[in-house]
Amino acid sequence: MENTFSNRVDLRDINNASEKIKAEIGKYIVGQHQMTDLLLIALLADGHVLIEGVPGVAKTLTAKLLARTIHADFKRIQFTPDLMPSDIIGTSVFNAQSNSFEFRKGPLFANLVLADEINRAPAKTQAALFEAMEERQITSDGTTYPLGYPFMVLATQNPIEQEGTYRLPEAQLDRFLFKIEVTYPDLAQETEILNLYHLKKNTVDLSTINQVLSGSDIRALRDTMANIHVEQNLLRYIAEIVHETRHNTWLFLGASPRASLAILNASKACAALRGRDFISPDDIKYVTPHVLKHRVIITPEKEMEGLTAGDVVKKIIEKVEVPR
Repeated sequence: MENTFSNRVDLRDINNASEKIKAEIGKYIVGQHQMTDLLLIALLADGHVLIEGVPGVAKTLTAKLLARTIHADFKRIQFTPDLMPSDIIGTSVFNAQSNSFEFRKGPLFANLVLADEINRAPAKTQAALFEAMEERQITSDGTTYPLGYPFMVLATQNPIEQEGTYRLPEAQLDRFLFKIEVTYPDLAQETEILNLYHLKKNTVDLSTINQVLSGSDIRALRDTMANIHVEQNLLRYIAEIVHETRHNTWLFLGASPRASLAILNASKACAALRGRDFISPDDIKYVTPHVLKHRVIITPEKEMEGLTAGDVVKKIIEKVEVPR
C-alpha cells in the first residue's frame, strides 16, 4: 500500500533494497516472512541476530541467502565444544623467510559471520566472539585489529538439544539486537516447500542469488535510517516498557538501557522499511518482544508454571499505556 503523505526523508533506496533482498531470499525460502523482516531491520540497525529453532527450519540457509545478497565477505563457523579462540580469531605463525611471527586472520575477519550452533562453544571462545561483537575489533598477542565494515554476526542455536551445549552468558545475549524464534511452517507452506524443491531438482544453487547491496550502500542506508523522526512521547513509551521489566515481580532480571537503545534503533529501521520517516507505537510493539525476550530472566516459580520470558514481555507491552 502506497503512503498518502510526503516523507521528509527519502526512503526509496531502503524500500527498493528491501524488496530486492526479499525477492532473492524468496527464491528458496517459503514463508518465514517475520524472520526475513527482522533480519533486514537488524541489518539497517547495525545489530547482531540470534536465530533459535529446531533443526530443519532453514535458519542456516536464510542466513546464507542474506549474506549472498550483500557484496561482502561471508564466513561460516561451526561451533563445537573443542573450538578454541584461535580457531575463530586467528593465530601467529612463524615465517622462516622473514624470521618473524605473522598474524593469520581467522574467520571472524569477515563482514557477515554465521556462527552455527553458537551455544556449543566453551567460555573462552565465547569471550573472543564477545569482543568482536561489542568492540568490532579482535585482540591477539597484545595487538588489536579492527574489523571491516559492515560487521554482523548471525548466530543459530537449537532450543531442544542441551547435551554438549553451554548457556550463553547474559552479557553476550545482551549484545544481540534480536532473538528470532523460528517455528514450523504450516501445511500450505510445507506443501509449497516440497513443490519448490521438486521443481529445482532438490538443489540449492546459491550462485543464482543476486547481490543487492555493497558495504557503502549499507552505510548510506543506515545514515538515512538515522534521520527517522521520533516523537518525545514515544521515547518515553520505550523507556516505560523497559522500566517495567525491572519492576515486574515475575522477572528475576530486567532489561538494561542497552535494550532501550536497541528498541529505538530497531523501531527506526522498522518504520523506514514500512515506508515512513517517523516511528509509530506499532513499530515499537512489533520489535520489542524480539529485543527483550532474551534479555530478561523469568523467576523460577513462574518458569515452573510454564510461563516464558516472551509471555511476560507480551503482558508488559499490553500493560503499558500506548501514547496518543
